[in-house]
Amino acid sequence: MQVTNTNFPDLTVIQPTIFGDARGFFYESFNGKKFKELTGINTDFVQDNMARSTFGVLRGLHYQIGDAAQAKLVSVIEGEVLDVVVDLRPESPMYGKHYKIRLSGENKTQLFVPRGFAHGYAVLSETALFYYKCDNYYAPSREGGVMYNDPAFNIDWEFDLSKAILSEKDLIHPSFAQHVPVN
Repeated sequence: MQVTNTNFPDLTVIQPTIFGDARGFFYESFNGKKFKELTGINTDFVQDNMARSTFGVLRGLHYQIGDAAQAKLVSVIEGEVLDVVVDLRPESPMYGKHYKIRLSGENKTQLFVPRGFAHGYAVLSETALFYYKCDNYYAPSREGGVMYNDPAFNIDWEFDLSKAILSEKDLIHPSFAQHVPVN
């Protein structure tokens, strides 16, 4: 497992070690002991989620508020997405800035998203199977979000946003200036 720190505190890119041969491949997608040793992050994941989506589906930017905040370990089983996070931690030197990375079934890259980030992704392949682990249970009453296309973030989603497929909820998130604080 190779760990790469980003310029965002605690936001970490993880590349698992892949063992492949003529039969296919094997990799350990999560090992709590190795994860803690290599990242220095001590978290207990309590919930796993999976979503299948088609090209152009854009989910986000979502977060959980206060004691319902969630850290996530995100990956893609098949297909490809553009994964985007925005640092909403007021004390962070990267507050209000975004980070993006392509995650796919081919590259098997994972992203550890600490608590205090808004998270979203756009499907760039025909379909994608998105998988993530959470360190806290989903609490609908403690959900927050910010607009995926807020000019304050200037996110290039790497596809024509006129083709974006969004939920009604994602269409009405507030702007960054109006969002509910994560703390």
